[in-house]
Amino acid sequence: MGDINRDNEVIEIAEPPRFSFGERVVSRTIIRNDGTFNGEDVGKVLVNKGDIGFVRSIGTFLQQYYIYAVEWVDHGYQVGCRAKELMTLDNLPEDILAALGADKIAKLEALKTKSDEKVQ
Repeated sequence: MGDINRDNEVIEIAEPPRFSFGERVVSRTIIRNDGTFNGEDVGKVLVNKGDIGFVRSIGTFLQQYYIYAVEWVDHGYQVGCRAKELMTLDNLPEDILAALGADKIAKLEALKTKSDEKVQ
């Protein structure tokens, strides 16, 4: 337990969860098995940066952080993730959309369409 990186100043659960059930998200980072994913070696890559998934449940860890169980479309399994590892596809703020520009918004819409097709 000594190597858990715990930010004592941050209490995420004092605020509402950042993501909601069913919300489409994208991985912001590579997510490796920290030993909590059964059947795979510790350190194995479970999710790649840019993979698309859906929030299936929301729990807490250490009475401090939200853990989002995300079902990853390309992999067919769920992985627990912290909010800092994820980015929404469904609820981007208007100022972010405006800053992205038309070309990047079109690419984002293509990602949404791709995730919808894989689920069906």
